[in-house]
Amino acid sequence: MRYRVALAGNPNCGKTTLFNRLTGAHQAVGNWPGVTVEKKTGTIEYKGCKMELVDLPGIYSLSPYSLEEAVARDNILRGEQDAVLNIVDGANLERSLYLTLQLMELGVPLVVAVNMMDEVWARGGEIDCEKLSATLGIPVEPISARRGEGVERLLEDLSGVLCKRLASASKVVYDYNTEAALAAVLSVLAENHPHPEGRARFLGAKLLENDPSAKGYVSLSQDQKRRIAEIGARYEAGPGSGDRETMLVDARYRVIAEVARRAVKKPPEDGRVTLSERIDRVVTDRVLAFPVFFTILFLVFSAVFGPLGQGMKGSMERLAFEAAAWLSRLLALWQAPQWCFGLLLDGVVAGVGGVLAFLPQILLLFLFLSLLEDSGYMARGAFIMDRLLRRLGLSGKAFIPLLMGFGCTTPAVMAARTMENDRDRRLTILLTPFMSCSAKMPVYALFAGTFFPRWQGLAVFFLYLLGAAAAVLYGLLLRKTLFRGGNPAFVMEFPPYRLPGLKSTALRLWEKSRGFLAKAGTVIFTMSLLIWFLQNFDFHFRMVTDAAQSMFGQAGAAIAPIFAPLGFGSWQAAVSLLTGLVAKEAVVASLTALYGGGVPLQKALSGAF
Repeated sequence: MRYRVALAGNPNCGKTTLFNRLTGAHQAVGNWPGVTVEKKTGTIEYKGCKMELVDLPGIYSLSPYSLEEAVARDNILRGEQDAVLNIVDGANLERSLYLTLQLMELGVPLVVAVNMMDEVWARGGEIDCEKLSATLGIPVEPISARRGEGVERLLEDLSGVLCKRLASASKVVYDYNTEAALAAVLSVLAENHPHPEGRARFLGAKLLENDPSAKGYVSLSQDQKRRIAEIGARYEAGPGSGDRETMLVDARYRVIAEVARRAVKKPPEDGRVTLSERIDRVVTDRVLAFPVFFTILFLVFSAVFGPLGQGMKGSMERLAFEAAAWLSRLLALWQAPQWCFGLLLDGVVAGVGGVLAFLPQILLLFLFLSLLEDSGYMARGAFIMDRLLRRLGLSGKAFIPLLMGFGCTTPAVMAARTMENDRDRRLTILLTPFMSCSAKMPVYALFAGTFFPRWQGLAVFFLYLLGAAAAVLYGLLLRKTLFRGGNPAFVMEFPPYRLPGLKSTALRLWEKSRGFLAKAGTVIFTMSLLIWFLQNFDFHFRMVTDAAQSMFGQAGAAIAPIFAPLGFGSWQAAVSLLTGLVAKEAVVASLTALYGGGVPLQKALSGAF
């Protein structure tokens, strides 16, 4: 039997780092059914206990304000998991425990991992996890997901809860007024909704605080709704102040404060400025922020397209050349027909190899973006860009999807859909395609190497800036026409600066390279075969020696005048541009296949335009 375990926690709590450490390469990435939010699953086996881990989106509570939070809440509330592994940030324990209390209200088998304990100890703090476990009535383990400390004990607890060897009976009791109101709501709810005790308590709490999301899980008569409203009114009139939602939130935080008082020893206040604070004084400074930000981006592009990236690209090109030479000798040994030489060497090897040559540079770009994200600088980048994005009617939160657009447009659009405001979502999605994704990078690198051989890094950097500038102009136009309105609020948590995890970064690069290779092995491979066929046969399916007489040549000659004002006057350039409709990388593969692997593509391209 395989158990399903959901990983739940706040953003930046180290949840995905723990997921990567536990599952390694045994991961699958897809979307939640019917929802364009990424779903990551992985498998693990510990002492005969087989588990499927589901990495839920990062959430602060089970009161959803975004699409991701709704996905996480619904997944847990529907009971699709056998247990929940709740990862909390040891450095921000009180804030993290709010989600823990809500999970306890659900009554699901629960194990808590107090992450980043190495940082807590380094600051002189202490968390008594045994006392925390005894107080809450659930297994609690201190861990450091980045270093792998405590993970073995955590798996022992998790397998124990799943296999019923270890009890997970939560003990959360609020103040008398809150408990009395909850009991009254539960008595109404029990009349026609015999839910399991834990789930009923959670739904009762949601109904008490008048959360509209709870109404989708229960059907109440008008009389029951009236009685629950009366209970809520009496609750508000009792001890405390504010509306019922605020009072229930206060009740939870009073429990959290008492738990923290018993189990947490805070580090002494010595007045010293932390390393993160010292760095932030520079990178978020009103004057220095933008120069630092663009300097970092420029250094990244200089590394990717400078001597390092060019050297890696050259190695890949030599590898492709050696593969072509080996295949040519093998075909000659087999006395293969001439068309077979053309198909495999000029079609497959030249086309696919021309794109694969850029794989090292793409991975290098993803490596730097991953390091910036894992180190904590990406959140600062969102804060820095808030001032600029507000001129487009967006908040700094739009920076993350827009920056993801430099990697791939599809997940960037998915990320934009998690923004709370529908107007911001739509505007961000419309601007994202202007960001130059990794599929455009082989084309950029090809043109930069052709026309700016001495300044390739600088040329590509300005091409990326040109796309961003076009997005700014388009955004200003949309703000004055279709998206009029005030600027949205911007609240974002700054995680502390951390050294990126080697395993986490390696797994992320593996995912990106696997996706790129899959595209090269399917779409680009198929396109290379099709292009070779169209280049070597006419419309009567007769093989031709002059490519200009082929199907591609005749079609290209017909449409070349359309693109002539843009400089695409040759039929080869015209038809190569059309193949980019299938995949942007196919433009490079098309040019390589059309001009032949024996002629340096740069020279041929220079003569074509």
